[in-house]
Amino acid sequence: MKRCIIIPDSFKGSLSSMEICRLAQETIPRFFPDCQVISLPVADGGEGTVDCFLQAMEGEQVEISVHGPYMETVSASYARFGETAIIEMASAAGLPMVGERPNPSATTTFGVGEQLRHAVEHGAKRIILGLGGSATNDAGCGAACAMGVIFRDKDGKEFMPTGGSLSKIHSIDCSPAKELLNCAGCQITCMCDIDNPMFGPAGAACVFAPQKGADTDMVQMLDQQLKDLAQTIRREICPDGVEDIPGAGAAGAMGAGMVAFLGAELRSGIETVLDVVSFDEKLAGTDLVITGEGKIDSQSLRGKVVIGVAKRAVAKRVPVCAIVGDVADDAYRAYDMGVTSVFSINRLAIPFSEARLRSRQDYQHTLEDVLRLIGTAETFR
Repeated sequence: MKRCIIIPDSFKGSLSSMEICRLAQETIPRFFPDCQVISLPVADGGEGTVDCFLQAMEGEQVEISVHGPYMETVSASYARFGETAIIEMASAAGLPMVGERPNPSATTTFGVGEQLRHAVEHGAKRIILGLGGSATNDAGCGAACAMGVIFRDKDGKEFMPTGGSLSKIHSIDCSPAKELLNCAGCQITCMCDIDNPMFGPAGAACVFAPQKGADTDMVQMLDQQLKDLAQTIRREICPDGVEDIPGAGAAGAMGAGMVAFLGAELRSGIETVLDVVSFDEKLAGTDLVITGEGKIDSQSLRGKVVIGVAKRAVAKRVPVCAIVGDVADDAYRAYDMGVTSVFSINRLAIPFSEARLRSRQDYQHTLEDVLRLIGTAETFR
């Protein structure tokens, strides 16, 4: 084996994608000393997305002062690669930032918009915004305000909506933000790995707000606020609506807001990553791709990391080995979608609380087993 690409997602709660890449860089040369190992750690748009891109490509980290979830001053950073900027919304509006006072009816994405604006004003022609890990449910209204969108109530007074005040929006003027983007020739793409709608039983509030501190009453209130905003968007901006676009419910319905207010595109996170890091070109001359995630199941088959990687690799006739945490009974259709083999790192029948503490050694041992098998196959070829 002369060339191998390692492109894993994180194992939530146990191993980051960058840790896995480091393990592979340490382990593979012991079995194949002449093998070129290319590391492409992957994140899904949430916390760690910027670091993964900076690990995979040569770029610049830009640190600026913005406003956090409660409009406090915070430091946030994004990555710049020439005229492309990579921003993770969690760096300015992430759930860990609210600590012991989560309240998705009051938190804002304003700081995310400040990052967007900074990138545009400093030459970005393309912005990739990771939607994940949010503490908010404001449908991106805060970010839109920072970009210049004007929201007014029924009395014509300007205000910045939050998750609990979306119903107060009477008119929306997107022209200042659109002019800013158009003059800069900048397009925004949002990385989104969920297909939830804006509201309803599978929407942003009902599915994700409880994780952000909302009780049952608040969930119902937030869901109604999003319904009202969707109607306002239909009346003011987009007659066809944005509420049912796959991914509209991402990051507290920020997916819907970015499409409506800033003309953004919602795109699969892994497809975006693979394009940005020029994965197809890197497949040339590659003997093996090693990917993986914490659990491979039916959700994985809907276009997450393992399947996204496998579809590209199989088109170039490159085998794909998925090293994962758990393997669900419904995961085996992965073989019909380009995956060559699946290996679980779970070596003992123990609870996750115990297994997570030994994830690093279990991953390394599993990787070694795979490499030994490949080496044996090459020896007897």
